[in-house]
Amino acid sequence: MQHYQNYIDGQWRDASRQLLVMNPGTGEPYATIAQAGIEDADLAMAAARRVADSGALSDVRPAQRTSWMLKAADAIRAIADEGGLVGCRENGKSLNDARDEFLEAARYFEYYAGMADKIEGISVPLGKDYMDFTQYVPFGVSVQIVPWNFPVSICARSLAPALAAGNAVVIKSPEISPLAMTLLVKAIEQAGFPRGSVNLLCGKGSEVGSHLVRHQDTNQIVFTGSVPTGQRILKDAAERATPSVMELGGKSAAIALEDVNLDTLLASVKVGIFFNAGQVCSAMSRLLVARDRYEEVKAAVVALAEGLTIGQGEGNPDLTPVVSQDQQQRVLAMIEQARAEGANILTGGVAPDLSGYFVAPTVIEATSEMTIAREEVFGPVLVIMPFDSEDDAVALANGTDFGLVAGVFGEGLSQTLRIANRLRGGQVFINEWFAGGIETPFGGVGLSGFGREKGQEAIYSYVQTRNIGIRLRQG
Repeated sequence: MQHYQNYIDGQWRDASRQLLVMNPGTGEPYATIAQAGIEDADLAMAAARRVADSGALSDVRPAQRTSWMLKAADAIRAIADEGGLVGCRENGKSLNDARDEFLEAARYFEYYAGMADKIEGISVPLGKDYMDFTQYVPFGVSVQIVPWNFPVSICARSLAPALAAGNAVVIKSPEISPLAMTLLVKAIEQAGFPRGSVNLLCGKGSEVGSHLVRHQDTNQIVFTGSVPTGQRILKDAAERATPSVMELGGKSAAIALEDVNLDTLLASVKVGIFFNAGQVCSAMSRLLVARDRYEEVKAAVVALAEGLTIGQGEGNPDLTPVVSQDQQQRVLAMIEQARAEGANILTGGVAPDLSGYFVAPTVIEATSEMTIAREEVFGPVLVIMPFDSEDDAVALANGTDFGLVAGVFGEGLSQTLRIANRLRGGQVFINEWFAGGIETPFGGVGLSGFGREKGQEAIYSYVQTRNIGIRLRQG
């Protein structure tokens, strides 16, 4: 069984304890990784602080950071096949999707390499006796806590702009799927960043994660994960007024209008809720359908779900396992709760007779007050319900505490845009779920969090504004 290590101050280090990583596709042990403790966290923070204070990242010409990042992108792309296999086996996702995480990670480094030398301040006119200007300066040490569902791409999503802006970074990887991230960091190691710029720890969130959040040298926190964990982090961050970026959960709705193109909608349903077994914060977890089309769409969605292939990730099926046995039991328990509340399980709702942690693709007819229609499942479970008017559809879509993404499907541009402008969320898709990309800003409102990742806007999450005012000598 292969063993993996933590990366601290330019060295790969072991620990006295280990974590066992399972293969969700088989339910069997896959590898072990060093379990970081408080001492390891302090060493990583000391290394990052040294880099931040020395200016080794922030004081060089931005073009130098661009060069390092482009080299990192090339190195990441070169290991996509190897890393994808590790990600597939530790996370359960399809081999193609796991490989794509590395390709996306490389793209993040390329994209933000192009922004490293474009973080420009402004000149402020104060009259002839003054010179006044602004600078964007890095926070210093960015602590980044990465989730288990897309560990490689989400790590790169925050790591790349942080480095481009000149921050040193300490990353806490998820205990469930930390292995592919070590390959990502090994690739970045080849790029030539100053030693200590990037540090990677795998430890318990309640121990190492909490310690990093409360650490006196933490200048910024970036967290992607559940609402309860995010709320705990924010309480700790409040003690030191630590700036934070929070990307939390979602219960996102797609609105299918009367003139929806059924084929277009079904293609988005397939990727929107069944991609990565529904373990996506921005998943299409609710489908709201105009009543005149409801029975037709409902039957088509059920047929889609029942026609999906299910299996281990190496075979690139339509539906892969969820990440762990605990996650499998949690999803199944929410389905049973929905049944107890009177929801109609149209298909699925069970664990298929397969080794590993599978949940059958599930479609549930529910009402808006039911728990399954209000709380995040994080599994391959779609809630479907009808609406009678545009106002009704918007009220249903906006009727949760979340506000990450939303979608509208219909042929009329005026109507879809009108509805899109009424939806509560950081990103709204029209006629294609996940229509955005690395170039488009992403983030939520309400319980879905705050701050933005991706796109040009994200770089400003990793800097703060400094103003310099000069009184010129008179005479």
